[in-house]
Amino acid sequence: MKILFTGGGTGGHIFPVIAITREIKKIYRNQNLTFHYIGPKDDFGSSLLSKEGIQVKAILAGKVRRYIGIKSFFQNIIDILFKTPIGICQSFWYVFVLAPDVIFSKGGYGSIPGTFSGWLLRVPIFLHESDITAGLANQILSKFSLEIFVSFPVEKTKPFPKEKMISVGNPIRAEILEGKKEEAKKSLKLSGIKPVILIMGGSQGAQRINDKILQILADLLRNFEIIHQTGSKNFKTVQSESKVVIPKELENYYHPFAILDEKTLKSAYAASDFIVSRAGSGSIFEIAALGKPSILIPLQEAAQDHQLKNAYCFAETGASIVIEESNFTPHFFLEKLKYLFFQRQNIKDMAEKAKRFSKPKAARIIAGYLVEYLKQ
Repeated sequence: MKILFTGGGTGGHIFPVIAITREIKKIYRNQNLTFHYIGPKDDFGSSLLSKEGIQVKAILAGKVRRYIGIKSFFQNIIDILFKTPIGICQSFWYVFVLAPDVIFSKGGYGSIPGTFSGWLLRVPIFLHESDITAGLANQILSKFSLEIFVSFPVEKTKPFPKEKMISVGNPIRAEILEGKKEEAKKSLKLSGIKPVILIMGGSQGAQRINDKILQILADLLRNFEIIHQTGSKNFKTVQSESKVVIPKELENYYHPFAILDEKTLKSAYAASDFIVSRAGSGSIFEIAALGKPSILIPLQEAAQDHQLKNAYCFAETGASIVIEESNFTPHFFLEKLKYLFFQRQNIKDMAEKAKRFSKPKAARIIAGYLVEYLKQ
C-alpha cells in the first residue's frame, strides 16, 4: 500500500508529515507500506523526509503573491501561466505511475498540483489545515477532499464546510515531548540557577526579534537564563553582537543556536520554564502539549494574518500572552516577563491552561484514521 503526502515545503508542512508517518509505522508494523512526498524543491525538507524513509519527488509549483508591486505582478503571471500547469502535468504523471492508495495534503501552494492530479485520477484525498483561517490553497483543495482535519475548534475554523471538518489539533512529533528537565540542563550546559527562557524566532522574521532581544540582553540575563534560536542566517551576527553587550559575569547564562534540530529542541523544551515564540500553528501546539507558559509574537507578514488569529485563539484560553510586533518594544517585553515571574501563580495558571488546550495525539489520530481507511 502506498501513501502520498503533499505540501508547501516549509517546516510547517514537513514536520506534521514526519509525525504522521512515524505514527503510521507504529500502527502498521512489518506491513508492506511505502511513503511518498511530492512538493516544491526544498533541500532541507527533502533531507528530513528521506531520513524517515519517505521518497521525495520535486515538482514546480506556482505561488500567488498578494502584495502589490510590479515584480510580484510578473512573478504571479509566470507562476499561474507556466509553473502551476507544468507542476500539474508533472504531478499527474507521477500520481498515475505511482498509483497511491490515498493522498494526504498538508496544504500550501505546493500541494495544489499533487492534490488536483490525485482528484483527477480519483485517488481519495484527506486534507489538514493548520491555521484557524485557511489559506487560499486549502480553500481550493477542500473541494476535492473527503475529510478535512483541522487544528483549532471546528466552530472557529474558517471557511470550510462543517460537515467535512474533524478537529484533531496540529500533528507534532511525539519524540520532542519526551525530554527530561535535569538531563536537558546538563546537555545544554545550563546553570539551572535562574528561570530558563526559550526564545524562538522562527524561519521568517527572526532578525526583528533578535534585534529587540539584543537591546535588552544584559538586563534579561540578570534575571533569566536564555536559550536563543536565532535562525541560521542571523546566527553569526547575533553571536558577535551579543559578545559586545553581555558583561563577562553573565556570559554563561546565554545559549544561542542557529537552529534547533530535533534532539536539541527536545532538550530546550524540557529545560525551559517559559517560551517566547512566533505564532505558527506547529509552535502553538508544541508549546501547549508541553504545558509551557508563553508569549507569542505573531509574524506580521503571515498570509491572511493567520499567525495573529492563531495567537489570539490560544491566548483566549489564558495559556499565553500576545504581543503584536508593533507593540514589541524591548523594555515593555522585559517588564512583562519580570512581572509574570514575580507573580508565580500566573505562570502556573498559564501552564495548566496550555495543557488543557493541547491535543498531543493529533498525529496518532490522523494516522489511525488513514490506516482504517486503507484497510477498507
